[in-house]
Amino acid sequence: MTTRRQLLAALPLLALIRPAQATPAEMTAAIAAYTNNASIQRARVTIDIAQLIDNGNAVPITVRVDSPMTEQSHVTDIAIFNEKNPLPDVVRFKLTPLAGKPEISTRIRLATSQTLTAIARTSDGQWWQQTVDVIVALAACVEGEAV
Repeated sequence: MTTRRQLLAALPLLALIRPAQATPAEMTAAIAAYTNNASIQRARVTIDIAQLIDNGNAVPITVRVDSPMTEQSHVTDIAIFNEKNPLPDVVRFKLTPLAGKPEISTRIRLATSQTLTAIARTSDGQWWQQTVDVIVALAACVEGEAV
C-alpha cells in the first residue's frame, strides 16, 4: 500500500514525465504506410487553420480539395497527420460523390508547435498533399502535471 509520504516523495519525479511525442520521421512513416508508398503531389489540397494558436486543446481545422466530386472524378479519402502529437495519425475521412464537396472540418488537439500534413486520395488513385506549420502558445496533450 502506498502511503501519502511515498506519493508526495514521487511528485517531483512525476513532474519530469513528458507525454510521448511522434517525430517527423514517424509522421513520414505513417504517411508512407497510409499511401502504401505512393507518389504524392503537392497541390489541390488547402488546409485552413490558424497559424498562431492560443490553446491547443480544440483547434478548428478545415481541409479542402480541388475536385469536381462527380461519379467519375472525386475525392475518396482525406487524412491529417502531425509530427509532434503522441500519435502521428490524427484523423481519416472516407468520402463519396454524395458528400457534395471535397471538404472536411473538425477540431484536433495539438501538443505543441509543429507541422501538419493533409493527404487526399482521388478516385483515379492519385495522392495530393499540403503541409502547414502552426505555432501553439498553450499546448494540449500534456500529461504528468502536478495538481
